[in-house]
This record gives sequence, structure tokens and C-alpha cells, in this order.
Amino acid sequence: MNWRAVLEDTYREALAAVAPARLLALHLDGPRPDLVVAFGKAALPMLRAALEAHPGVPGLAVPPRDSADLTAPPGSAVYPASHPVPDEDSVRAAEAVLARVSALPAGSRLLVLVSGGGSALLSAPWGVTLAQKQALTRELLAAGAEITDINTVRKHLSRVKGGRLAAATRAEVRALLISDVIGDDPSVIASGPTVPDPTTFADALAVLDQFGIAAPEARAHLEAGARGEFPETPKPGKLPHAHTGVVGSGRVLLEAARRVLERRGIAAQILSATQDGDVRDLAAWHVAEVRRRRPGLTAPLVLLSGGEATVTLRGGGVGGRNQEFALWLLRGLGGEGLHALSAGSDGIDGNSAAAGAFLTPDSLARARRLGLDPDAFLARNDSGTFFAHLGDALMTGPTGHNLGDLRLLALLPTV
Repeated sequence: MNWRAVLEDTYREALAAVAPARLLALHLDGPRPDLVVAFGKAALPMLRAALEAHPGVPGLAVPPRDSADLTAPPGSAVYPASHPVPDEDSVRAAEAVLARVSALPAGSRLLVLVSGGGSALLSAPWGVTLAQKQALTRELLAAGAEITDINTVRKHLSRVKGGRLAAATRAEVRALLISDVIGDDPSVIASGPTVPDPTTFADALAVLDQFGIAAPEARAHLEAGARGEFPETPKPGKLPHAHTGVVGSGRVLLEAARRVLERRGIAAQILSATQDGDVRDLAAWHVAEVRRRRPGLTAPLVLLSGGEATVTLRGGGVGGRNQEFALWLLRGLGGEGLHALSAGSDGIDGNSAAAGAFLTPDSLARARRLGLDPDAFLARNDSGTFFAHLGDALMTGPTGHNLGDLRLLALLPTV
């Protein structure tokens, strides 16, 4: 059996099964909206699905600039912007959205479609300049901050996040979300633009303290907010006109992958859909699971896991959390080896052009023949270059999804 092809086909077929339009179509039978606003990595597929259900309704979409198709649906406007660090286009997009939603009269209906990546794509800096917010985002990412920490800070430096988008309109708001975060908390997905925010200015300051980030301009704004000089984000119970629901998540993707494998007659088991933390620790946990389950195995078994690990940047290499996970997994297994794939559902892994990377039982031997030292590549966060040399990078381009990561580890019976 060609296990590399099996794992890649499983990844692609699972993504197709949970395409954003399919996830959304089950939830579009409500009242006809007066305006549809979509932002995030799945913005355009979600907007198109909504407008198929409600033809003639005007729409706005804010997708990543590198999306495969940026064609605007009839009667709609598209504002491509930057991810994961916001840019001037992100600000222009946020201003356009705020202008449209704030002009809606009382009694009208606003449909908001949100997917992962929305925090950067829709950016309305408050208390800091765009350049300062860009620098702060980069510092948080480089320090290994998790998305919940980053969003806590973003909400208190923004005019759209933390429920402020819903607070800006008199319309009845219905928001449908595709989750890319652990736990599928609507207040975390894209920094919760339509839901009350339980975090505070003080919480945002605590994040900066935790990661040792100075950011003097941001601190000055957050400290003033903590003293009560600026209004807090809307708290629970303060947005009665806004209703938010999650229509897709990483668990949905893992279930789809399991069904694909089982249709092929391959046993599959989901370990967890909510794994986060340091990528090195995550790889070590998977190594332990492989070693625990291999003895006595009589038929192939594929282990699946999801979530999003964090990477602490120590070097200036090319890669991302999925390729770095695969490289730590290779290092931990040593000569034992296995067939595996770790890839982001969005098709983009960190600062590389790859979605993720494959492992094969002979990956380490092939690397040694090429003179590639895994430790040296890990030390400079250069996993993407490592797997490019091996020819084991998965290349998909942006997929229009964002349901976290998909890890597939194929265990085979020992002969």
C-alpha cells in the first residue's frame, strides 16, 4: 500500500467533506438578511454559500490576499487583506465593514460569517498605530503565545474585536462561525467580534507581562483602560441583539478523516481534537502513544489528532508548527520511523509555502545520506527547508479552510 498517497488523499478528501459552504448550508434557512459580512480564511466560500441561499443580498468579504479565488460575487465587495499580521488593507477593510454595519437601521438583519484568521484580516487599531500593532503581533507570535493570549491583547486594542463589531450596529445580528481554536469558544474565534468578552484590560496587560513584552504604547493604552479611562469590551448580557453559533470545528475535520480511512478498510482512532502547547512536548506525547500501541498490532491503525501547537522562535528558518512537529516526531522516533502527515487545514504552515510534511519509515536514513542533521534544523526553526530537501513537503496552496491542524500517524504491524 502506498501510505503516503493514503495519508494525502485522506487529508484532501476530509477537507472536501467539510468544505465551508457545506458546513454553512445547513444553517442558512433563517430570515433573509439585509447585509452579509464575511471575514477570515473561509470568507469567500462562506459568502458565496450565503448569497446562494439569499440571492440579491449585498455582501462584503475580507479574505486573505493570497486566496486562490478573489472574485467578488455579484453585488458584493471584496477587501483582500493580510494574515497573520494586519496591514493597511486590513484597516481599510475594517473601516468599510464598520461603515456598512453602523448604517443599518434598527429592525434590519445582519448576517456575519466568521472564520479563523479574522483577527488579522479585520483590523481597526485603537490606542496604537497599525505599525505598533503589527510589531506587537509579531512579538507575541515569536514568543510562542497561544491564540487565546494574542486575542486577549487584540480585543483591547481594537474597535471591532471583543464584541465591538456587534455593538456598532442597531441591526439584529446573527453570526455563524467556523472554529479554528481549542474548545470552539466564540469569544476567542477571530477575537469574538460579535460576542461578549469576558477578558479585561488587566488581562491583556498580564499577557504582555507573561511573555516579557515591553510595547510601551500598547501598555499605556491598556493601563489607561484598566484605570477606567476607556470603556471595556461588552461583557456577558450586554449584546442582546446578537446571536452567535459555531457551525464547524477541528473535531468535524477529524471525524471526516476517520470516515475516509474507514471506507478504505483502515482502522482509525482519534486521540484528541484539542491539543495545544509546545510543539516539542506534543511530538513527545505522540512518540509515547506510538510506542505504546505498536506492540501486538495485527492490522494497520491510523492515529488522528488535531488542534494547534505553538512554536517558540529561536532562529530565522523557514517552516511552521506542522513541519516542526513532524521533525520533532522524527527525532523522537529515531530509527523506528513511521508513515505520518502533519498539515494545516488552511494549506499554509507558518512562513513556508507548504501545508505540512510527510514522514516515512526511512526519513531519518534519507536525511543522513543527504547530510541533514535534524537538530541543526530544529535549532534554527528551519523544518520547512529540511523537508523540502527530502521532497516530503505537502504543497496545496491556500485551501479556503481553517479548522486547525490534522495529524495522521499510520502504525503498521511488525513483521
